[in-house]
Amino acid sequence: MSGQRIGIVIRRAQPSDVEGLVACSSALFAEDAGTRDPSVDVAWPREFGPERFAAAMDDPARLLLVAECDGQVVGHLTGAVAEGSAMRPAKVATLVSMYVRPARRSGGLGARLVAGFSAWAKEAGAELAEVTAYSSNADALPFYERNGFTSQSVTLRTTV
Repeated sequence: MSGQRIGIVIRRAQPSDVEGLVACSSALFAEDAGTRDPSVDVAWPREFGPERFAAAMDDPARLLLVAECDGQVVGHLTGAVAEGSAMRPAKVATLVSMYVRPARRSGGLGARLVAGFSAWAKEAGAELAEVTAYSSNADALPFYERNGFTSQSVTLRTTV
């Protein structure tokens, strides 16, 4: 079964997961930004990911979750929480990136990752949670809406 839940554990990432995090992040960049945004360096995860993921594991303002099956990372979610400012005083948790390998989709794994993020955000004292997705990503937008997010703004872009 493609999104099979049995045997998949959602947990915080550990140093031994860095290679799997980089592989999932590379796949995300290739599949998402790589097909939608030519300004994104799709090599970023391989070049900078190991250091960034390792540093984030020790940062209480960052969350790294992995979905593990049979010792392999089959998905991930990264998040960050930031204190409010004078202009926007609410503490905000941002779902920075999420990826589930295609063979594991449609079985609730993404929803389980988002639920883990939401629990962490609440525990961290966030008042709001947000995520950004490409407007052309016809799968991501309804997924996030099913998981409680609503559209608030649209970013328009042009080349100069």
